[in-house]
Amino acid sequence: MSHPHLLTPEERLADAKKRLSLPHIVVICGSTRFMSEMTEADLRETRAGRIVVKPGYDMKSPDGLSSDPAEAEALKARLDDLHRAKIRLADEALVVGHYIGDSTRAEIAYARSLGKPVRFTHPEVDPDA
Repeated sequence: MSHPHLLTPEERLADAKKRLSLPHIVVICGSTRFMSEMTEADLRETRAGRIVVKPGYDMKSPDGLSSDPAEAEALKARLDDLHRAKIRLADEALVVGHYIGDSTRAEIAYARSLGKPVRFTHPEVDPDA
């Protein structure tokens, strides 16, 4: 291994996770219209011994959106940033659902740009397949 100060932040994170013997971390991606499927995937992945991170907020639920469009847009931007952080933290992404919208497509591209493996509950929707 090279000197710690020459490692990228991603390499330092991977090294720290290895030294802590952390289980494999999976980030669940997909449209929040699939929240119940995300919960099922969370149970399956957890049963398989993996740590799961997933969207914790449903913008599409009735209480999800503020009536103020500027406030809603700011919240969406913060949630997108938070989800990208979850992708950086994870070892792998799992895309849930049979539909891929622009946000999910961007998450897949981001995960792949970081060299993260991406699995699909519905492989036929993989934009790069």
